[in-house]
Amino acid sequence: MSKVLGIIAEYNPFHNGHALHLAKSKEETGAEYTICIMSGNFVQRGNTSIVNKWLKTEMALKNGIDLVLELPTIYSVSSAENFAEGSIKLLNSLKIVDFISFGSEDSDIDILNKLATIFYREPRKYLELLSSELKKGLSFPKARENAISFYLNNPIYSEILNKSNNILSIEYLKALKKYKSHIRPIAIKREKVFYSSNCIVDEYASATAIREMIKSNQYNDIRKVMPRTSYDLLMEEIEKKHCVIDLVNFEKEILYRLRNLTTDELKNFPEINEGLENAIKNASNTCNSLNELINKVKSKRYTQTRIQRILTYILLNITKKDMSLARKSIPYARVLGYSSKGKDLISEINNANPKLTLITSVKKFMNKPGNKIYKSILNKDILATNLYTLAYKNDSVANLDFTQKIITI
Repeated sequence: MSKVLGIIAEYNPFHNGHALHLAKSKEETGAEYTICIMSGNFVQRGNTSIVNKWLKTEMALKNGIDLVLELPTIYSVSSAENFAEGSIKLLNSLKIVDFISFGSEDSDIDILNKLATIFYREPRKYLELLSSELKKGLSFPKARENAISFYLNNPIYSEILNKSNNILSIEYLKALKKYKSHIRPIAIKREKVFYSSNCIVDEYASATAIREMIKSNQYNDIRKVMPRTSYDLLMEEIEKKHCVIDLVNFEKEILYRLRNLTTDELKNFPEINEGLENAIKNASNTCNSLNELINKVKSKRYTQTRIQRILTYILLNITKKDMSLARKSIPYARVLGYSSKGKDLISEINNANPKLTLITSVKKFMNKPGNKIYKSILNKDILATNLYTLAYKNDSVANLDFTQKIITI
């Protein structure tokens, strides 16, 4: 078969920077087919997707992706390490992917690989340095930055780990090593604007900036930085639903959950340890808004992103046990959409790995006997969609995972 490119993305929403990355990736790899592992209605930094997963799928297909598979929610809302590991496990299980391309602030794959190897092998000296930095009360990302800088005796590595896309790139490389994957990694340098940038440079803006523009109705600026097809779909959705979804839409549901959970019950959720449950519980008893709660709990050790992820776990009832089950299994491949070329890819995947659980109908899959672990994980995707649509001002319909057809282009 022709070369197949894998891309892991949130496309929240699909913008000109994504289109540029896709074009450069195809050019560099010579791939004729592209598969995207895409997060669904909730995303990795502890927030909602700005538009639903089917609209993101349509944007991706209309801009050159051939097949979109959903990254299970348990992974999509998790830490960079778990997000990357779940994505790589899924890509690897397809048995037809030749390349994975990711955007990074530093495109030197050798440097990124060097760091990935250290984090994968975890040399004793490095772990001692990391432990020492954590004891200072630093957050894990900052402690790791310092530890690697001391371990390699070069501050440049700390700078590399201070950039969002670099961190994810290193986690992808680490996961490729862990699963002894034959998929070849390609790093495409992220230029013009970076992940958290709030400015427009030429016709480019980060997804973060675009989400802020949407919230402030700067639609003329948005038009400049998104492909026409993506922009039209976005505007149509905003006009239809009369809302832009954000985690703050669910603040009362989250506060209700927190006030009804005991501190012992809070310990069952991922990333809650070292007494953090007490700080969260105390804040929930006195705060009346999500921002107030986050500001009260975050600290030098516990970043805002980590707190938001924890709140998302609690909203979606994703426990440490759920996370453990997911880590022990290879993710199912849930098809969200495909092009005519993507339809051919589905046949190739079935031939290459007949044991893979490929889901094209949630209803049929859930009605089949067995698959207890997969059904448990898939139920989180179903819950995520049902909660997400509660924020719609119009057309708030439940059980879309059962009724929404696969997007085809």
